[in-house]
This record gives sequence, structure tokens and C-alpha cells, in this order.
Amino acid sequence: MEFVHILTFLSLAMVASYAAVTPETYWKSVLPNTPMPKAISDLLHNDKSTNVQVGIGKGGVSVHAPGVNVGVGSGGVSVHAPGTNVGVGKGGGVSVHAPGTNVGDVKATPKGNCEKVDVGKGGVIVRCHNKKKPIDVEVAPFSYKYAATDDQLKDDPNVALFFLEKDMHQGNAMNLHFTKTTSPSSTFLPRKVANTIPFSSKKLPELYTRFSIKPNTVEFESMKKTIDECEDKGMEGEKKYCATSLEAMVDFSTSELGKKVKAVSTEVNARKSTPLQKYTIVEARKLASDVAVVCHKQNYQYAVFYCHKTITIKAYVVSLLGVDGTKAKAAAVCHTDTAKWNPKHLAFRVLKVKQGTTPVCHFLPEDHVVWVPY
Repeated sequence: MEFVHILTFLSLAMVASYAAVTPETYWKSVLPNTPMPKAISDLLHNDKSTNVQVGIGKGGVSVHAPGVNVGVGSGGVSVHAPGTNVGVGKGGGVSVHAPGTNVGDVKATPKGNCEKVDVGKGGVIVRCHNKKKPIDVEVAPFSYKYAATDDQLKDDPNVALFFLEKDMHQGNAMNLHFTKTTSPSSTFLPRKVANTIPFSSKKLPELYTRFSIKPNTVEFESMKKTIDECEDKGMEGEKKYCATSLEAMVDFSTSELGKKVKAVSTEVNARKSTPLQKYTIVEARKLASDVAVVCHKQNYQYAVFYCHKTITIKAYVVSLLGVDGTKAKAAAVCHTDTAKWNPKHLAFRVLKVKQGTTPVCHFLPEDHVVWVPY
């Protein structure tokens, strides 16, 4: 729930100074000639702006950002954001008000399988799951070590993103479904804050407590899966890194490719989610280099990207037109050497080809990024 993240942000604000350079300012200082792709700017502007001001005085702590106000004084804590109000009073209790939910003096009954997380004498946090929906954590389709399951082959919307390089030409039509990750509306934390939070399987119990995550929930399984994948050894010939902040992603990409880089993401010109539909290729343009860093957004409580560098890759920007008039500028990558992939990987099963026999391509979802030197 959104107010869980607000409370987490508040606790972080008390121990970290936001007077440091913001992620957006860091980008501009390191990459002044590189436009920021939408996949990244969206994670900076979920709260309309990353311009956060923190003042510490006799009265306590006051945090102000467009659309969010946090005040900490002798009377407790008050948080106000669009659609959500959180109040922490002297008595140690918490009062939360959000559309359809009123926690503290509960007047609305949330639907689904609800669990309570105690936060004080005055109230509780309630997180609900629909009883009809089983707990399921998707297998990342771009982790090339994993074998696809039958359920993934049938239900994963990313199935439609795989294709063969020979099919990437003007006029060709493909059935595509562009999606974002199913994680909460997570945003980038400033590096100073992210570095204070453990990112280790050994610290999972502490992390579950910190983020008020209960066992046997989607959040519980997603957090564990993301950390396990980040700690797993990468494929031979691949250099991998999990970036827990935008600054860390910039540093990894520039250390591998140099500071003259382009960062590209898929952008779909639509006001709402688009369905699986036929898209026609209007133009396919190869980016200059055959080396790239590709960063895939993970399901996590804040923005984390799984980045990997490979030299057996071609990157493209493909202009597409959907049958419903939707226009897309899609980032695509083609892997020229798949010999070390799992022979049962999703791509091979979808395209009906064998590992190491032909280049395998895929479009990137909207919240993934490909970096290339220029």
C-alpha cells in the first residue's frame, strides 16, 4: 500500500540528509549530453518531482515535496499525499486514511484476504490480497539461465516480445504486448538512503520487518527472488550488477561503456495499458555499437535494476504502429550467441529454435533500459 512506502520514506528521512545531490542532478552532472529515457524519468517523478526539501529544527523534521507533505513535531507525525493521509500522534498510534480504507478508526472493510501489521497502540496497517488470486511470482524472462515453465509459456505476456532477427524489417507485422513489471509503484531512492538498507539474502528477516512484509505473500516471495537472482553467479562472459539507485546504475554503465553513452527505453504512446495486438514495423534502426549494458527492472519495494553487460548483442530502436493506432518506439536487443543459455529458455520454446543456432531478439518492456556507447 502506498502509505507503507510513505512511512518507510519518513523513517529514512530521519536518518539521512537529502541535502546531497538528487538522482536527477547526478545524472545531469555525469551525463550532460544524454537525454534521460522515460523508463528512468518515470521512476523519479511518480511523486511529481524529486525536489524534496527537509528541514530540521527545534520543532522536529519537516519534509516537503510536490504532492507530499511530512511534518514531524512535538505532536507526532503527519503525512499528506494525494488520496492518503497518515497521522502519528503522541500516543504512539497511527491513523491512515486512503480511498476505501480508514485505519485507526476502521470505517471501511477492505476486500480480500487481509493481514494486520501492528504499528502502535493507536492503529494498524492493513494489507489485503484477493482470496481468488494465488500467490505467484513471475520468472524473469530475460534471465537466460532459467528454464521456462508450461504456465509461463501460456500466461506470461513477455512471451510476445521474443522474435528472430530476420523478422525485424519494415512492413513486417508482429503480435506484441508491451507491459511494465508488476511491482508496486516503486521509485528510486537517493544513493545515500539506498546504501543504508541491506540488500542481502542474509538480511531478509530484517528487510521483511523493515518493510512490514508478511510471510507467504507476493511481496515476500518477490523480494527473496530478486535478491537471490542478484546474488546468483552470472553466465560466462557476462558481467552483471544489481543497481539499487539511479546513481549506481549510471556508475556501472559508464564504467563499462564510458561516459559517451545513449540510454534507450521502450515508449508506448497510449494513455492506458495496451492489449496484445498486431503491430507493424515502420522502421528499425540499429544503434552503433555491438556492446551494451541492459538493465531490467525488478519487482522490489523500491527501484532496483538487474544490469548485465554483454559483447554478443545488437541493439535497435524500432518504430511500431498498432492496429488500434497506438504508436510505439521500442528498444530491442538481439543476442548473437545463445550457446550458453538454458536449452529450455522461454525464447527457444516460443520461437521453436535451438540454443546457439540463430540470433534471438526481444523487445524490452517499458520500464527496462539499454545503454550503448556512441
